[in-house]
Amino acid sequence: MEYRTLGKEEYADLESRILYEDNHILIINKRVGEIVQGDKTGDECLADTLKAFIAQRDSKPGKVFMGIPHRLDRPVSGITMFAKTSKALERLSEMFRSSDVHKTYWALCCDRPAAESGHLENWMQRNEKMNKSFIVKGPKPGSETKLAKLNWRYLRSTDRYHLLEVELLTGRHHQIRCQLAGMGCAIKGDLKYGAPRSNPDGGISLHSRNVRFIHPVKKVEIDITAPVPSAWKGVE
Repeated sequence: MEYRTLGKEEYADLESRILYEDNHILIINKRVGEIVQGDKTGDECLADTLKAFIAQRDSKPGKVFMGIPHRLDRPVSGITMFAKTSKALERLSEMFRSSDVHKTYWALCCDRPAAESGHLENWMQRNEKMNKSFIVKGPKPGSETKLAKLNWRYLRSTDRYHLLEVELLTGRHHQIRCQLAGMGCAIKGDLKYGAPRSNPDGGISLHSRNVRFIHPVKKVEIDITAPVPSAWKGVE
């Protein structure tokens, strides 16, 4: 199996963004605009780029395995996990399904919340054609609605925006974006959910900040924190 050769700058950039790696797992700090898995755009996905990186770094002649146990939306940045073996993929996928992977996000919001912290539970319905989720009053007969849960707390304000930390308790489509907008705190740059203007990079100011889980093979705790994008001036 032949993979493309990465240039020096691209290789160094990928190498610098790897937050954790062993024989089973690779965790990287995803940039805004990168897609985790191939889609209809035809753009190279992060999984394929990492396959090429590992083949080049390790002089690996055969096929590189890079399984995807979870995904981040294209306009979102931060921690993204890949499985380097089929066994790790199977176990990690089950851990994500059973909420055994604890995920924390940071969101820069356009408005400050009325309280210092809170818990949100909403019924959400996904519109496939619009690629958007909506909060609804309750389960609707004949349509797929799911209960979405998260905890949030206000951290601080910076310039015109307000930093919230979100503990994701369920994994629904656009869940954080939809629920924060529903409480009047649209995420900076997120035009789809009510932000007044876009970000220069076309992304949104939502970042997968921390992940904590028990390693599926080594059975030790893994606790990873990802630096925020450089565009988030004055946040860290």
